[in-house]
Amino acid sequence: MKDWKFIGKILAVIVLFLVATTVFSFLSFHLTSFLYDWIGKYPQGYLQQLITVIGVIIFFWCTAIITFLFGSKRQRVYWDSIVGALRQMSTGDFNVKLDFKANERDQFGQLISGINNMAVELGEMEKMRQEFISNVSHEIQSPLTSINGFAKALKNIDMTDEKRLQYLTIIEMESSRLSKISDNLLKLTSLESKHHPFEPISYRLDKQLKSVVLACEPSWVSKHIEMDIQLDEVTIVADEDLMNQVWMNLLNNSIKFTPDGGTIHIHMRKQNETAIISIKDNGIGMTKEDQKHVFERFFKSEKSRTAVNGGSGLGLSIVKRIIDMHDGSITVQSKLGESTEFTTIMPLMQRPSHLV
Repeated sequence: MKDWKFIGKILAVIVLFLVATTVFSFLSFHLTSFLYDWIGKYPQGYLQQLITVIGVIIFFWCTAIITFLFGSKRQRVYWDSIVGALRQMSTGDFNVKLDFKANERDQFGQLISGINNMAVELGEMEKMRQEFISNVSHEIQSPLTSINGFAKALKNIDMTDEKRLQYLTIIEMESSRLSKISDNLLKLTSLESKHHPFEPISYRLDKQLKSVVLACEPSWVSKHIEMDIQLDEVTIVADEDLMNQVWMNLLNNSIKFTPDGGTIHIHMRKQNETAIISIKDNGIGMTKEDQKHVFERFFKSEKSRTAVNGGSGLGLSIVKRIIDMHDGSITVQSKLGESTEFTTIMPLMQRPSHLV
């Protein structure tokens, strides 16, 4: 197919050359005839033919030079615009769009399209980066303000021991909160770097879920929460430590937003080559709009922001990333003021690419 295209291009060049030669010969003949009439002398024989050929050559080279100069100028405009766009992006300004009309099938058109796409993607990344910095600053500022305020209050020498102990307890809690934010940020950054250790092994998933429930027992017992646990016996190949983090985050999230005396349902069943795990509570719930953003970094609904134990908004982002690493999926269904259910679907075996 490529050979035929190459032959076609050669034939087109030959035809173009013949047409150009015919046109230039016609112009040269009539121009020299006009000059002969004007001078009043007519060369004979080969001299006349030679003059005509020289005219053809002059027409050919003049046309070639004009075409080259016009094309070079046009190309310079193109390349100057491209270099300008790249220089603009190098300064951090990604509001770039090259409007040249180019065929996307040729290399120049692909270059223009590639630069425009790159500018859009870099602009989106920059927006995400700015939002990330803003969110981190916001989350860190709150505990720092508390620590600073209560530390200044402790300078009051007339403060009672009971009040001093209360302020020290708050400072300790806010310091722990800062430490947790830092740990979660480092964890999420490591997971997203694609260099985080991934060590899948075969283990019993139902036993892991029971262990997580027992580890969280002080939290749900203190709120008199009833645990409804129904687990099929399931063996899975996955990174046990990472998956433990998933269940801890999901269960702690449910305990946090479940009222005293509420119920949390933890069900797991095996379906074909997957395990389906559901963690459902009868807590504060979420709006449909909140459900769209629940796995985004630092996202917290307005109702969760007012909760006493409101977190940093990183826990579910970590959950989503770990599930994605295992080629699984997680979804949320919720009714505001009634319930929230997280459903995780995990493949029982990892693909060979993950086992390397």
